[in-house]
Amino acid sequence: MNPGPSPAAARVLALLVRRGETVATAESLTAGMIGAALTGPPGASAAFVGGVLSYATELKRRLLGVPADLLEREGAVHPQVAAAMATGVRELTGATYGLAATGVAGPDPQDGKPVGTVHLAVSGPGGRVWHRDVDLGGTRAQIRERTVDEAVDLLGDVLESNSGEHSG
Repeated sequence: MNPGPSPAAARVLALLVRRGETVATAESLTAGMIGAALTGPPGASAAFVGGVLSYATELKRRLLGVPADLLEREGAVHPQVAAAMATGVRELTGATYGLAATGVAGPDPQDGKPVGTVHLAVSGPGGRVWHRDVDLGGTRAQIRERTVDEAVDLLGDVLESNSGEHSG
């Protein structure tokens, strides 16, 4: 049963619309769930421009411009990869903000990183990047759902902290 649009997503979208700003997503472990959350509220098209599902590591490099040497050195689950994904999707789409998630939902570790390791990033105007690294427990489905909540929350925090710094 779908409980309907998330209040957090509705709040984030209202902030973006009020400021005339937009967001795009770059998702790995969530494979579109963040974009779905952000497009749940009515009127989402005024602020959500689109996203890239870069589940495969190669797509992170090819579509989002994540440096190949970073991917080779650290693997796909790393804070700098999340930052590069967020910046890449922002540049690719022309959105004001890029929101990215990469991590390990399970059932097995990836690139030596344990299940539940998640890195989130928001890239904004002027190339500024905000990070959130979380360690989530639970099932694969729970990790993915909590990643969506953390990502939307991070974007909301960024928008609220920049409410006085708007530069259109």
